[in-house]
Amino acid sequence: MAENADSTQGWNLKIQPTSSFFELRLKELWAYRDLLFLFVRRDFISTYKQTLLGPLWFFIQPLLSSITFTFVFGKIAGIPTDGIPQILFYLTGLTCWNYFSECLTRTSSTFTTNSSIFGKVYFPRMVVPVSNVISNLFRFIIQFSLMLVFLGYYMFTGANVHPGPLILLTPVFLILMAGLGLGTGILVSSFTTKYRDFTFLLSFGVQLLMYTTPVIYPLSAMKNSSYKWLIDLNPMTPVIEGFRLAYLGAGEFTINDLLYSTISMFVLLIVGLLIFNKVEKTFMDTV
Repeated sequence: MAENADSTQGWNLKIQPTSSFFELRLKELWAYRDLLFLFVRRDFISTYKQTLLGPLWFFIQPLLSSITFTFVFGKIAGIPTDGIPQILFYLTGLTCWNYFSECLTRTSSTFTTNSSIFGKVYFPRMVVPVSNVISNLFRFIIQFSLMLVFLGYYMFTGANVHPGPLILLTPVFLILMAGLGLGTGILVSSFTTKYRDFTFLLSFGVQLLMYTTPVIYPLSAMKNSSYKWLIDLNPMTPVIEGFRLAYLGAGEFTINDLLYSTISMFVLLIVGLLIFNKVEKTFMDTV
């Protein structure tokens, strides 16, 4: 009787195999897009909620850094800037670098800083790092606007600044910055669940990486350097050089450079997603 009842009533429980290592689960991330934008709103509000100047820090930080770089590297060290006004040269590089580094550092602590939330309710863990990338986009827009103000001023005063047609590639440069920061960040976050050493090495590593990126110097100044191969190996180098060439008219950039950064971004993203999805299943046992 029971056997007949089972055959007529059918099953209401569907048993599926565990997900494979190569499953990216991007559709699931899209299904939780409402939660994604809630995290974006939370990140944007909480960052400067108890500060006196609030979002003005988005202007102050890159401006102070640019002034410091102008004094230290421009005036004291005498590093050339390809004929570009020094503060504009540094501000352009910092606008790109700050977005990349913020995406990297904030996503790198995904598991450690959100373990209390992850342990209570299920949602795709990739929602958190993606929300960091989007919320940092607002900071980039503000700093980018500041850069445009300085660019307009120097163009008005007749400085050697000549924006070109590569400006049309601005969305591509932005995607590359975000993708490289996200891919590297989720890789680091996956390793920090077991090896906290990466947490201590991160700040030093990001600072060291900045000096192997043409933020404070033009790539043309490193032609005879024995370390140029290391700078060329950095996928952020073509992004910053291309960005400067687009808006300032000075920089070494080719389509092959853009292709290299694009391939590097996809490799980092795919490898990072695969490892991230594997680690998220067991990270509560180690965090």
